[in-house]
Order: sequence, then structure tokens, then C-alpha cells
Amino acid sequence: MLVPVVVLLLVGSVVGVLPVRLMRVDTSSMTPTISPGDLLVVHSWGSPARMDVVAVDVGDEVLVKRVAAVGGERVAIEDGVLVVDGSAVCETAADPGELDGVWIGPLTVPPGQLFLLGDNRGDSIDSRTFGTLPQTDVVGLVAGRVWPHPGGLVPDAC
Repeated sequence: MLVPVVVLLLVGSVVGVLPVRLMRVDTSSMTPTISPGDLLVVHSWGSPARMDVVAVDVGDEVLVKRVAAVGGERVAIEDGVLVVDGSAVCETAADPGELDGVWIGPLTVPPGQLFLLGDNRGDSIDSRTFGTLPQTDVVGLVAGRVWPHPGGLVPDAC
């Protein structure tokens, strides 16, 4: 009796009919935080805040990215440094070697929109390419990793 229930819960989570679902990552755009093949837990309650990791619906695929700025914030990348509302943002997960020499903005994120970045900027298609996205396109917030190394996605402190 327990096996069919577990199978139904797993199928329901993958299909997205439950408020919590499992999601496998296929790209390296979030390394070192999340690697290709990682299995994540994504939940659909709460609103994303700056530096949260989210799953977002972009066209015909779901991507995993970090929220760099939310509606009303002014965002820029100045010589590789993420700047929000005039202050540099500590990014321990992003590789500084991949950031140098990049300039974007500044731009003000419209209300109800998000500016998203991958931690691996050299291998990420994100808001630098597709612009801001409506917060309603967020499938859910990434709560943690289930496999291969279970745990949260908390970056090192600055």
C-alpha cells in the first residue's frame, strides 16, 4: 500500500500538481551552487526576494536562476560587480574570473518583475539576454537539493 502512495506523490510532484515538486537541472548555468543532474525541491509558496534561487518558466522550458533584483530596484553590472540601488552585492557563488569586464545597465526593474542571473555567468542565459521577467512566471522557490548531495543552497557568507 505504501509503494503506490509514494509513486503517486513522486509523479504528482514532477508533473507540478502539488505545491512541492522535484526538478532535475540539466545545465551548468548555476554552478557551483547547482550542478547538472542535481535533483532539487521546489515549492510554490512565498514571494521571491533578492538572492533567492527560483525555477522560472521561460518560453517552453523551466530554468533555475538567482534573483538579482526585484521590482523597483535599480540594477547594474559594473566591471563584473552586481550593483543594486547603488551598492555592490556580495556574490560568493559567482566566479569572479567569469565576471570581470562585464557592464550592463543601470536599469530599474519594473514593478512585478524580476532580474535573474545564473551563478555561472559565462554559461548562463538569463536577464542579460531575455530581460526582466514577470514574477508570475516563477514556478517556485528552490528549497534545497535532494540528490546527489542533500541540503540547502546557502552560499558562503561575505
